[in-house]
Order: sequence, then C-alpha cells, then structure tokens
Amino acid sequence: MSSSIESKSKMTFGLFEVDLQSGELWKAGKKIKIQSQPFKVLTALLEHPGQVVSREELQLRLWGKNTIVDFDHSLGTAINKIREALGDSADNPRFIQTLARRGYRFIAPVGYLNALPDDLQAPDSSEAVTVSSDAVTVSIDRQSVTKAGDVGIPLVSSVLDARPSAAFGIPVRRQLRPEVYAAFGAVATAGILGVCLLLGGFTASRAPLRMTQITHNGRISPGVPSLESLPSTATDGVHIFTPLIENGRTMLSQISIAGGDALSLAVPSEIAAPSIGALSPDGTRLLLRSHLSPESEQALWVVPVSGGTALRVANILAHDATWMPNGEDILYATGNELFVEHLKDGSSTSLATLPGRAFWLRWSPDGRLLRFTTIDPIGHTTSLWELPANGRVARPILKGWSNPTTECCGSWTADGRFFVFQSSHDGNADLWKLRGHDTVSAIKLTNGPLQYEAPIADRSGHRIFFVGLDTRSELLRYSSERRDFVPENNFLSQANRIDYSRDRQWVAWTDDKGRLWRARVDGSETLQLTPDSMQVFLAHWSPDGKHLALMAREPGQAWKIYLIECDGGSPQLLIQENRNSADPSWSPDGMSLVFGRVPDLMGKENGSRAIQLLDLRTHAVNAIPGSEGLFSPRWSPDGRYIAALSLDERRLMLFDVSNRTWKQLADTSVADPVWSADSKALYIHAFMVQRQPIYRVDVPSGHLQPIADLSNFRSAEVADYFFGGVTLEDAPLVRARSSTGNIYSLDLDGD
Repeated sequence: MSSSIESKSKMTFGLFEVDLQSGELWKAGKKIKIQSQPFKVLTALLEHPGQVVSREELQLRLWGKNTIVDFDHSLGTAINKIREALGDSADNPRFIQTLARRGYRFIAPVGYLNALPDDLQAPDSSEAVTVSSDAVTVSIDRQSVTKAGDVGIPLVSSVLDARPSAAFGIPVRRQLRPEVYAAFGAVATAGILGVCLLLGGFTASRAPLRMTQITHNGRISPGVPSLESLPSTATDGVHIFTPLIENGRTMLSQISIAGGDALSLAVPSEIAAPSIGALSPDGTRLLLRSHLSPESEQALWVVPVSGGTALRVANILAHDATWMPNGEDILYATGNELFVEHLKDGSSTSLATLPGRAFWLRWSPDGRLLRFTTIDPIGHTTSLWELPANGRVARPILKGWSNPTTECCGSWTADGRFFVFQSSHDGNADLWKLRGHDTVSAIKLTNGPLQYEAPIADRSGHRIFFVGLDTRSELLRYSSERRDFVPENNFLSQANRIDYSRDRQWVAWTDDKGRLWRARVDGSETLQLTPDSMQVFLAHWSPDGKHLALMAREPGQAWKIYLIECDGGSPQLLIQENRNSADPSWSPDGMSLVFGRVPDLMGKENGSRAIQLLDLRTHAVNAIPGSEGLFSPRWSPDGRYIAALSLDERRLMLFDVSNRTWKQLADTSVADPVWSADSKALYIHAFMVQRQPIYRVDVPSGHLQPIADLSNFRSAEVADYFFGGVTLEDAPLVRARSSTGNIYSLDLDGD
C-alpha cells in the first residue's frame, strides 16, 4: 500500500486531529494516549477514508513480508486500542467499521491541515478543477485555490457534500475527492455563489470554524425529544445554564464558559427535574418547568440566577415558555396556542393559534419575528415555524427541506445575521444555519461524529454554544449476592429492552438504533428482524415462541402494533388507524393481544385512551371496561391478570380477568412493568422517587419490596439508568449511562 498523504502533516476527523510527523493523536486540544502500532493502523485507514483496507494490506504495511507474528491477534488488539482511544464501538461504529473476513473501513469524514491536497498540487497552475452537476458545470483555476489548511475541511467539505439532492431534488455527480470540493468552496467568487444558489443555497465557509470543548464531565442532560423533553440551555455571556445529571438526578447548573466549572443552583422542590425555557434579557431570571413530570403541561417558575425567592407564575400550565422582548412579560405555549402573561397584573392575552405544540420559542434580536419548533404527536416529526410579532398566522420555514421533517431548536445570533438550528438525517444530528430571515437556503456547520444539539447564541458576536452528545451506556444485571449491578458481558451488552421466550430458549431485544434482534440465549443464531428504517420501542414473544408482537413505527408515522415471525419476514401491521397504539401483550393462548395508547409526552392526541383487546382471528378491537385513562398493559403469563399504569404514571393497576374488575395495586411513580416468570409479582421502576428504586410488587397483595436503586451502582461513572427487563432468573436488567454529552462552542466569525 503506497501512502497518499505523505505531503500532509495533519489529518482531522470530527474533534480529533492526527499529527503524522509527531505520531500524536489529539481530541479538542487534549492529547490522547495511543501506542505506536495502533497509530500506524489508524494512519493506514485514514489514508483511504470510506474504502475497505484489507487485512493483508495492513499486515504488509505494518510488519512487511518476512516478519512472522500472530497477525490476527496483533491486528485485533491494535483495532481495539484505536477504538478505546476514539471512544468507538464495534457494535455501533462511528469511525472504524469491521467487514468480516475482508478488513476495516474508516467511515467518518476526513480532512487535511497544513498542506495542499494532492489533487491541487500540480505544476501547471492554469489547470482547472471542474465541479459538475445536472444543473451547471463550473471551472476554477488551481492558481486561485488557497491551501486546505485555511479552509477547515471537516466542516466545509460536509457543506458541499451535505444534502443538495435530498433537499432540492438536484442529483450531484461527485467527480472529485471531498477535499477538492472544500477547496472549491473556499475560493468561490460572486459568480460561483450564484451557482450555489441554483443548488439550493448551499455555500461553503471561507475560513475554518473553530470548535472548542467547554465541559469535560460528560453529564449534560440531553433531554428526551420523544417525550417532549428537548435539550435546554441558556447563557448570559459569562455562564451557561443547563440541566446536569448528578447522582442519577437532573440538577440545574451554572457553568463557567471560561473554565467549564459547574455550580449547582437551587430550585424549588416542586421542580423535580428542571428544564429551561429562557433567560431574561437582563440575564437575571430563568424560566423553568419540570421535564420529569408525566403531564404534558406543567407549572412555570421564575428563578433568580443569583439566588433568592423563586416565583411560580400563577394559574399557568405550559409545556414551554420564553420572555417577551420587553423582559417583563412571558410568552408561553399550552396546547396549540400561544399566550402572553403580563406579570405586573397577572392577566393573559392570546397571541396565536398554531398548527401544533410549540417548543424552543426564540425572538429575533429586533423583536419582530418569533421562530419555534413544533412536534407532530402522530408522525413524531419536528419542524421549524415563524410568526411575525404583529401577526397571528404562523408559517413554516424550510418547507419541504427534508422528509420526514427533523428540524428543531433554532436560535438567533446576537445581531440577527444567522439563525442556527439542528437537523437529523440518517441517524446523525448536526447543526445548520440560515442567513438572517432566509427560510430556504441552509448551510451545514458540523458533520459528526458527535450528535450536535440545542444551539444557543452568545450575547455578543457570532459564537454559538451547543450540546455534543457522545452517550456511552451498557447493560447491567443486578446481582443479589453482591448487592451490586454487574456488566452483562455478552452479546446483550448493548441491548435496550429485553424479552425472553416462554420456553427460555430465545431472547429478543432492541438496539440503540431501534432495530429488533433475536437470538438463542447463548447468543447463537442471531438475526436482525426489522429493517433499519423501522424504529422498534419494544417487542414481546408469543406463548408458542413463533412470533413477536411489536410496538414500532416507520419514519414520520405513528406508533403501531405489528406482528413478525421469529425467523424473519416483513412486519405485519395489525391495526389500520391514524393514531398511536402501544405496548402489545399476549393472552396465554396466543389468540389475543392487549394494547394501550401512549401518554401525553409521547404524543398528545384527541380520542379515548383505554386498554384495548385485539382478537387476532377476527381482528375485532374492544375496550376493556373501566380502563379509561390507563396505558402500558402487561398480561400475566398465567393469564389471570392484566397490569396497567395510570396516564400520570403514579398508580399501578391490576385487572382480574375472571371477575373483570380493576384494583389499585401500588401508589407510587411507576414505569416499565415486567411480570415475574411465575406471575406472582411485577417489577417496576419508581423513576420519580428519590434514588429511583426498582420494586418487586407482590400480586395480588400489592406489597412493595425494594430490590435495587442508584446506591447499588458500584461505579461512580454511572450517571443514570432505565429499567430494561429481567433475566430468566428474574434479576433486574438496566441500561446504565456512564456519560451523555458536553458543552461546546463554535465561532461563526470565520464564516
């Protein structure tokens, strides 16, 4: 293998930088320890980004023809060391992909610094570089191209290679390497800018955009967008205010922009987990609500950042809010409406009726235009809208830009020149920007490998702050002997919700991308059951072990109930209706499914929300009497009972199938009920209780037995967890997060 980058001293990907001369690896300005042999393997892969590098090529490159080593072991060890240094995973790779029996491939975008790309190193300075599309062909003289080190390739190349065909219907024939596209963007003249407008407004930055990591604790609360809990931050120019995970709970923190040090801020006890609406224009007061509450509308609080008495905004329930430009009144969203609350006299006036539930309310600096995010409760999509201050009719921005829409959480820069927002495509969340009041032409700012979310603007200049998510988690099993959670170090180590077949021979689970898998309990015969496009929330085995019932959805669609054979095939949709269905659970004879709806935070919609019974033979659907206001049903393995939760997730209910009556089994916060194998108990997660205990609830007495809580996590690296099921021996399984994300900044003045 011949080196194609000998003339380049540094390479970059994401937040990482590789110095080829010194043999060093850096991340966001911090040197990462890596041994010589893994560094050589990494360099070999970086030389050919996106291409398969065979094992034979790597052997020849590292050890030559005449060296005898245990090659497989040595190469495997080197790859593991690289992944450890990069925080990568073989099961869910962001950088290095393994191709069985073939080799490895570096899958992240790669750029070069401090040297001219090979494509531009030519003796003939008049030679032209040509970029072609179906719309136009443009030529640029090589003589006018600046060196790539002044371009910022990891960001710029992603701009020109981002989504022109998907967003604007223009298929682009890529005739050049990414770094040539970047160089093309760096020397764009006024005429070339016109061409970019023809390509939907995608233009390239002329200078590198510098990204800086501010925090390093990895505990920024990311929110849960699927539960109407968007990530939230605010800044006064000196500090960043954000929810931070401490001991499994979300705390309000004040972070120094200069040093990244965090200081906890006191909030009223009624705010179980603070979510920030906005910081007042004078930087003294925060608008807060609780995102842990199951209710879709919550109380609003005004909390001074320097301490003092918090004020509950009387008689208001809202799901988001911001300050009006005058800094005295509050704009809040409840249902599909916007209201203005006048704090001086306590009166409210209607501002507008919207096409959906509004979040991330952001006024332009001149106070003339409001932009916000709406969430579709049926399609579970997010989109950006705007409303003139003197108007009552909202209009979408970036209309038709992506399908389904995933645009969210935009903020204006201090002078109103840019509007920065996040958008997700192909499982990656990146930041984009619009210029001023433009509603069509977006420019991509980031391109992985982190998930970039929640941009906010500095109060001066064009610096933005945002959350970079790099969530790390693993499956843990509770050991009653050790009174500790221990890693489930097998093929299920990265599983989410887990369900075992009744014959104890098979296991099914979902992964981080929402795909459904099944395997024998020893890990053999592993099979992916659902396509990558489908998101599966949970699945349960039929009593005979031949089928699985799924709660799943296609992109832009509601949650539906599907049936799939355990050996594969196309998922079969069981109910045709334009609303959310959830939590299918089998009757003992396998002839019926009981299912429910979703709580408000997963999709607030009109219509009855009761527990339904689906006959798989006739497809008839009937409500179970007395179940209105309940959801998340679970049929006991012996068929005697159906457990369910109240929509506010504060009561565990039990339905006696024989006498058709309901009773309250437990009065506590409750989520993710799971039956024991013998049907004598239910395991629940009391997620709103201090220490978040997992209880064993005896049936039918309702006695609560604490099994484990946050204090049982031996490792201080565990940030929080959710309950993911039980083992064949009824030992609780949890998916525990050791890190979530950090705060970063990006300076747009290089633009």
